[in-house]
Amino acid sequence: MIRVAFQTLRARWVSFLGSVVALVLGVAQVAAMGVLLMTVFDLPDRPAERFAQAPAVVRPSDPTWDSARHDLGVRSLAEAKGVSPALRRKVTATGETVVDRSFYAQLEGGPKDQVGHPWLVARFGGYALKDGRRPSSDDEIVVASGRARTGAKVTVLTAAGVTRYTVSGTVSPVAWEDAVFFTDAEAARLSPRIEALVALGPIDKVREAVGEDAEVLTGQDRHRADAGEERDRETLDNTVTLVPVMAGVAGTTAIFVVASTFAFAVIQRRREIALLRAVGATPKQVRRMVRNEALLAGVLASAVGTALGLPGARLLAGMLIEMGVSPPWFEVEPSPHWTVLAPLAGAFLVGVLVALGGAAAAARRAGNIRPIEALREATVDDTGMTPSRWLLGAAGLICGVGWTAWIAVGDPGGVLSPTTYVVSLMIPVLAAAVLAPLAVGPLTKLLMWPFSRSSGPTAMLVRESALTSRRRVAATAAPVLLTVGLVFSLIAATDSLGAARDHGLRNQVRSEYALAPDGTPGISPQVIDRVSRINGVRIAGPLLTTVYTEDEGRLEENDGLVVDPAALKRTMELKVVGGSLDDLDDNSMAVADLWGMRVGSTHKVLMADGQVVPLRVAATYRALRGEDVAYLPQRFTATAPYARDGLARRAYISLEPGTDRAAAIAEIRKAVGGTGASLMTRDRLVASESAYARRLTEVRQRSTALIIVLFCFVAILNTLLMATADRRRDLALLRMAGATPKQVVRFFVAESLLVASIGLVLALVATAVNLAGLWGAELQLFGTAPIAVPYAAVIGVAAVSTLLAVVGTVLPVGAALRARTVQLAGARE
Repeated sequence: MIRVAFQTLRARWVSFLGSVVALVLGVAQVAAMGVLLMTVFDLPDRPAERFAQAPAVVRPSDPTWDSARHDLGVRSLAEAKGVSPALRRKVTATGETVVDRSFYAQLEGGPKDQVGHPWLVARFGGYALKDGRRPSSDDEIVVASGRARTGAKVTVLTAAGVTRYTVSGTVSPVAWEDAVFFTDAEAARLSPRIEALVALGPIDKVREAVGEDAEVLTGQDRHRADAGEERDRETLDNTVTLVPVMAGVAGTTAIFVVASTFAFAVIQRRREIALLRAVGATPKQVRRMVRNEALLAGVLASAVGTALGLPGARLLAGMLIEMGVSPPWFEVEPSPHWTVLAPLAGAFLVGVLVALGGAAAAARRAGNIRPIEALREATVDDTGMTPSRWLLGAAGLICGVGWTAWIAVGDPGGVLSPTTYVVSLMIPVLAAAVLAPLAVGPLTKLLMWPFSRSSGPTAMLVRESALTSRRRVAATAAPVLLTVGLVFSLIAATDSLGAARDHGLRNQVRSEYALAPDGTPGISPQVIDRVSRINGVRIAGPLLTTVYTEDEGRLEENDGLVVDPAALKRTMELKVVGGSLDDLDDNSMAVADLWGMRVGSTHKVLMADGQVVPLRVAATYRALRGEDVAYLPQRFTATAPYARDGLARRAYISLEPGTDRAAAIAEIRKAVGGTGASLMTRDRLVASESAYARRLTEVRQRSTALIIVLFCFVAILNTLLMATADRRRDLALLRMAGATPKQVVRFFVAESLLVASIGLVLALVATAVNLAGLWGAELQLFGTAPIAVPYAAVIGVAAVSTLLAVVGTVLPVGAALRARTVQLAGARE
């Protein structure tokens, strides 16, 4: 049967080529995703940067702290407190020691990631004066050349305020940071927390002196003290979050399309199989022939797809870097390492198995029928629903509807987890694709009903052709269904969640105006204090800090906001569910109900600067996971520079009754001029914050949608080319019945439009199921459920899908019409 398989593939090269193209693209996609994912878990060692010339770096650490389990920017309690005076004395006793501090320091108009350091640590990062001299007084600084000239007066924004300095010298810029250097005394004033110590004494003595109080970093480990370590972790976390979602959705789509394409290729050959059965071929021989063909095509296509996987992974890595998701040094390199070979081998195996699986199901059904039934089946199609398809479709329908109902009622918070929610959106769409043959009949009658009284035979022929070829119609409509259904569901869910969050934030903020960072990471408390002195203006600028509480012998860390209780009540509309915000004082706090703390209970809280205080729970409020914080009294303002950078992320402004609005606004603008803060309305604040918060989610959803669209567009064109090229007999019958070439083209175009319409209708039904679950979840989470429909994107994808379906039909029909002769019945490739 191997020889027969070879001869069949040679004779039916159009179907063979279509199946191979689908499998090549599917395997290439799976291989690229696999290599990209494995690369994330086998990253190269990053060299030390800021401490490359330091023999040892002493840094406080908590050996039980796993940064991967905590939000970005959150420090362990040991890291937040920094180097203690006792530890500093111990290390100093071993030899020369240099104190390192890292804090926010931004030249006016400079990049917002600029950082301040004491001058004495500059030499360990390879900095050298290019001109001028080191800072000798507290009003002098050294900056990278190009930022300012030596001798110039510049404004520097810090958490301590806005200050003028003289540039005493410049250094050559480096790639890993944009630093501003101060005297040791000025750096200590701006940042009381000591980040680390550079120990120049004997390493053994340093380790002995430090003991278990901190870690001593040498060699490659010194990179862990670089700021780039945290930036790398942020981008790599984004990559690790994004790639599995992309791989899961795109990979499942690819496998489904490829399996369907191979099954469709076998269905197209029912008449051939019937003839083989009629001349004596046994069911076993038929199945073996089809399996051999699938194996030959699968091996060839999988090999080509695997070869394309590596350049595909590099292309994807470049795309992630371009989007700002992955770090600039993230690369996929060809190598014999298992992290490259394993995903490539896995993709090859998946391709072969999918080819065999897609062909085997159809071959088993075709091989088991009697010859006379096979000949009859080649003319008139049935519903196309085999027992296995019924089982798979029913399971998909139950899971899709059940999971959607569970999200809407039982677990609405699931929509906030992109990793699981995006995958769940696929279930109703795939179920619709599996059950598509059942819908072909009713949808064909419904969609063709407006044309039932049209003159001419085209509408009648299109209708009857679809009704008697339901499998073919379902198979060719499936790529359209997957393309529009998945893209519609992904983008609509993303936009709807964003709109619901915006609505919730808009209702939560009472104040009419707000201050937001303008080219800076935050707002200095000094600027907020300056605005608070304006007559008739009330401002609340919550400072971000961290609170640590003990839970069963381990520390739990949560965000805290230091804010004036009276200002909090004026500017924020918290959904209080227990206690009252009126009870907030210097010895109490308001916490989210998620934390499980009772109103009136007292808890020992560890602050970032090391102090331990008992705080009473004055109120609890309802909050979503990720938006739960503790509101703390202003006496904890000094803890903010230890926990984070000491800046307010926003400040809310309200005007007292009777205040001259225009005059007050003018004074506020004057007060914040040149401070890196911008006055804006509440609606503009909500828009800017939502855009920032939704960035990664939108990148994740839209990049996944883009990969799906590109693959499915090829699948649409490929499937329609296969389906139409196999219908020379239908074309011949039309010509022999007197149809002109123009009428033949019109018939096939009309049929392709019907197929695309069926796919679009099923996509809308599957998307409606997804959006119904989302609507219910939003109603519970936000109290409102705005469903944002991305009309432009959906219409664009639907239009291109329809156009490709028409192109995939017109090309083979035009080629056949240009041929010298068109054979009648029995004409096959």
